[in-house]
Amino acid sequence: MTTAARWARAEWGRLYDTVRAGLAERRAGAVAVTLCAVCLTGVLHVVQQWPWGMRGVRDLGAVRAEDPLWLALLRTPLSLFVPAPDLPVWGALVQVLLVFGIAEICLGRWRTLAVAYAATLAGTLYARVGIALGPGHPLGLPASDARVVDTGPSAAVVGLAVVVALRYGARVTAGAVALAMVAEVLVKENLAGREHLAAIAAVLVLYALCGARRRHAPCGARQRPRSSGAGSGLPPSQSSSARRGRAQRRSWR
Repeated sequence: MTTAARWARAEWGRLYDTVRAGLAERRAGAVAVTLCAVCLTGVLHVVQQWPWGMRGVRDLGAVRAEDPLWLALLRTPLSLFVPAPDLPVWGALVQVLLVFGIAEICLGRWRTLAVAYAATLAGTLYARVGIALGPGHPLGLPASDARVVDTGPSAAVVGLAVVVALRYGARVTAGAVALAMVAEVLVKENLAGREHLAAIAAVLVLYALCGARRRHAPCGARQRPRSSGAGSGLPPSQSSSARRGRAQRRSWR
């Protein structure tokens, strides 16, 4: 095995094994929420290409800093799936399919949605704070950004990518995603780049809090019941079959 292959295995091995086992065991059911998210994103993109649809999508899922906070909070869940109308939709669909899909297998459906929502909400709230601080502040934003629509699914994608990478030991990948977002802000100063950084900061705080909670939990609470396939690298059904086979072979001797 070459040095590059060993590095790739060390960086992505756990993640790859988890995704492969999840897909082998449950197939499309393992990414059911992701498939729904991809379909919803595609439908919203098609609808907003029409004059009548554009207004409807904006009224239900477009979040701007100039909107009342209560209205922005109501629109934020749907805004996760509203792609930017001036950007290629295929890029957004591929990002949602890959990152949401991996996260759904590795984190579970509800945790994936919670992280995605937290990342998007962080970007939305940061825009309001940045505009209040003004362009003279290092974290401030110009007043014109109050009329800019938020990032859509991209903040959620970035937040999920960082959390999954950290959770499965791919720290170089997590760092690369963060550095890419910093480079985006340095090269192209815009609201979306700042919101991506706010999303990363928010999920890092959540990840640290969850890690601290696990470390301080009672020993009994940390020991979760292990599935029949845990530690074997096989889905539960195959792992249990393998153990039965070994037990039978021993009984025949």
